[in-house]
Amino acid sequence: MGILDKIAEIEREIARTQKNKATEYHLGLLKAKLAKYRAQLLEPSKSAGAKGEGFDVMKSGDARVALIGFPSVGKSTFLSLMTSTASEAASYEFTTLTCIPGVIEYKGANIQLLDLPGIIEGAAQGKGRGRQVIAVARTADVVIMMLDATKGEVQRDLLEKELESVGIRLNRSKPNIYFKPKKGGGLSYNSTVPLTHCSEKLVQLILHEYKIFNAEVLFREDSTPDEFIDVIVGNRVYMPCLYVYNKVDQISIEEVDRLARRPYSVVISCGMKLNLDYLLETLWEHLALICIYTKKRGERPDFGDAIIMRRGASVEHVCHRIHRTLASQFKYALVWGTSTKYSPQRVGLTHIMEHEDVIQIVKK
Repeated sequence: MGILDKIAEIEREIARTQKNKATEYHLGLLKAKLAKYRAQLLEPSKSAGAKGEGFDVMKSGDARVALIGFPSVGKSTFLSLMTSTASEAASYEFTTLTCIPGVIEYKGANIQLLDLPGIIEGAAQGKGRGRQVIAVARTADVVIMMLDATKGEVQRDLLEKELESVGIRLNRSKPNIYFKPKKGGGLSYNSTVPLTHCSEKLVQLILHEYKIFNAEVLFREDSTPDEFIDVIVGNRVYMPCLYVYNKVDQISIEEVDRLARRPYSVVISCGMKLNLDYLLETLWEHLALICIYTKKRGERPDFGDAIIMRRGASVEHVCHRIHRTLASQFKYALVWGTSTKYSPQRVGLTHIMEHEDVIQIVKK
């Protein structure tokens, strides 16, 4: 019996089992087994086959965005519209067969946009180059899920299921669970909140499935068994995702309104170039990037060349970005902008910068 058959059998068993208090241990065990088999499926095969053409593209720019979607939903058209790269677009499926990169220039930042081949059902098992597509998506900062507005919710559910099965968690934060395997001493189990989904027995059963008998577990939030399994496996990627509904010019205005009101959703039309500017704005918010301008003493700020940083970056991060030795020679900095109480404010290395702040660094 192959791994795929075992996965299918466990999924059938989970679907058959009623969810109640009596079966929660059984379901927890099944979920742990399922996660284990899926991890085996993603491991590269030991026998080295003939080397094929490389698929991933070198990371460049300030952020990376991956375009994921079924064939013929408008990914290549979107890439050609947003960047100066021309990706072949045609009315038949699988026009794009490899990963095509482009660069969006927005607010002084270079955002790398990757046009990936269309995903089909069963991509996580390796169908239609699905595994390579998903591997590239794991390295992105934000995933844009391109969906055909005329097809309803089917595509979204299928894609979410495919990404979920390879350990990509969309628009979710990492579970607040402390987990540390130990050499001995058995299981130390504790929680700071009342738990409704997990119990000590269930945690023990799941850990035994992974052959872990000595560990320290502390729940700081009411997590589900699935989230606990994610923490044990430890290779999950938590990333923001934008659901982009294309071809909205072919559906009714009521349907457009319904889709646009859904969380993390944007409606566009690549054919008629509708709402693309709003999509860029939303993408910028999801990427959590900020622009910081530098200023020399006695001169006006240089607004032509911004330093692009992540939200929450400190003055120390800015120093490292300018030059690696600057932080060691740092005396103080003067900052103008929304992060200060008054302008200019004299700050130290730990001061957190905000969007469009101006900084002047004084060395020792």
